[in-house]
Amino acid sequence: MQIALRWSDFDAYAHVNNAEMLRILEEARIQAFWRPDNGLGSDTAVMDARPGAETIALIARQEVEYLAPIPYMRAPLDIEMWVGRMGGASLEVGYEVFSPEDVTPRVLFTRAATTLVMVTAATGKPARIPDSLRNAWQPYLEDPVSFAKRG
Repeated sequence: MQIALRWSDFDAYAHVNNAEMLRILEEARIQAFWRPDNGLGSDTAVMDARPGAETIALIARQEVEYLAPIPYMRAPLDIEMWVGRMGGASLEVGYEVFSPEDVTPRVLFTRAATTLVMVTAATGKPARIPDSLRNAWQPYLEDPVSFAKRG
């Protein structure tokens, strides 16, 4: 996914604010997975988050590792995404946030992971990932994000 930066994403230190990084990851996730009202979207846009949806995804956990500050640039960031793990009712989305493809050298700014839990909208209780979603995400299943070792 490509996500454009906004001037308001930057803080007094002239790089993307940590809270804004979560918004950028959210935007990439929505573009990748959530089907828009007009039916258009990416090949992976398989979830229905519109009002009245029976099953919704809630964020259970997020981890972000900042590797380099992101300076302001007009070209959109290049965000590579994959499914790092699929359980019964949850999945982990992995991200690597890079400088735009045409920028040399290409810089890996951030690694991140988000755990989503599928829940029944009416009850808020976990719901198994339906086969239709499992099948749609299977081609994108790779190893989970590998964060730096903590000492």
